Amino acid sequence: MREKFKFISILFIAIMAIIFITGCNSESGSGTADDTGTDSGTETESENTDDGGVSIGIVLPTKDEPRWVQDEARFKAALEDSEYTTEILFSQGSSAKEKENVETLISQGIDVLIIAPHDGAAAGASVEAAKEEGITVISYDRLVTDTDAVDYYVTFDSVAVGEAQGQYLVDNAEGSNVPLYLYTGASSDNNAFLFFEGAWNVLQPKIADGTFVIANSSEAEALKDKAELTRDEMGKILGQVTTNWDPNEAKNKAQTNLTAAGEDLKGNVAILAPNDGTARAIADVFATDGGITDYVVTGQDAEIASIQYIIDGKQSMTVFKDVRTLVEDSMGMAVDILDGNEPETTGSYDNGNIEVPAKQTEVIVVEQDNVQAELIDSGYYEASEFTGLE
Repeated sequence: MREKFKFISILFIAIMAIIFITGCNSESGSGTADDTGTDSGTETESENTDDGGVSIGIVLPTKDEPRWVQDEARFKAALEDSEYTTEILFSQGSSAKEKENVETLISQGIDVLIIAPHDGAAAGASVEAAKEEGITVISYDRLVTDTDAVDYYVTFDSVAVGEAQGQYLVDNAEGSNVPLYLYTGASSDNNAFLFFEGAWNVLQPKIADGTFVIANSSEAEALKDKAELTRDEMGKILGQVTTNWDPNEAKNKAQTNLTAAGEDLKGNVAILAPNDGTARAIADVFATDGGITDYVVTGQDAEIASIQYIIDGKQSMTVFKDVRTLVEDSMGMAVDILDGNEPETTGSYDNGNIEVPAKQTEVIVVEQDNVQAELIDSGYYEASEFTGLE
């Protein structure tokens, strides 16, 4: 009898244990389902995300320049009908934030990283972290330098941009001893060197023969007879005339230059401005100086505000880089990589460590006479965004 009671007690305990364990597993499974549901509903910037993963991570330098906001919109549109997913993050001019953005995208399981670096050299650590995870790295518009962790570079022909700016100044120069004011982008941006290299290729012979006289750079003046400059020599010039891509800094530098300039460095002048934001700021300063009779000023990016300036005669030209084409090239390259295909390239760029295979996109000079044809008729902008168009 005692043995029978003992058997029943053991059986009862075993049954209760099974019921308890089953209940715990059921609750645990319910919790996991709730967590998964919560995660899938988390707000994200990813496009076309089916399972929460991201195929292509994109890091852009800043939201404070219209150019990069345009790129963001076109990147999002590029994958609308694709099975692949993307997330776009902005570094806001901070290399630390850029690194954090890359780490965030790595944690989301990206296969391809597209990055337009804030600082080409500083971005090396970020892309090296991506490469360690087997991620293919595409440098976008700006080249990541001094690292072998870059697989491809999608860019406009940056030297050709500078050559187009320089040629415009040459074509519109009248007479000799025309004061030439030089301004460049940020020394931390490899493109700034390439733009200046292109401009110098065209301007230097005309400086040497007396068509232009350099007005605001003793370093450039000392090198005026040298056709090809080393990186260090360009760096010395950039150190004097950089705007850091900042319109306020460009404005202050232009004011300082004009205050220091004698009357022989005024009158009809030529101005090499690196992009549209700085071009407008510099033009505003030169337009209000009583010693300036007229000026020709370059630009780049075909920003809406600068196209209006061109229509109004306040900016002379801009180098139009059709972001639609650049985005298509970079996303096409990314999709090729994801599909296991070899991307098409058209050249290469030395990033200080390796030759990076590159896909180059052509650039177009836009001035008053062809605004309609290049920007409106092509569908890049709507005519309603401007005043004064015929």
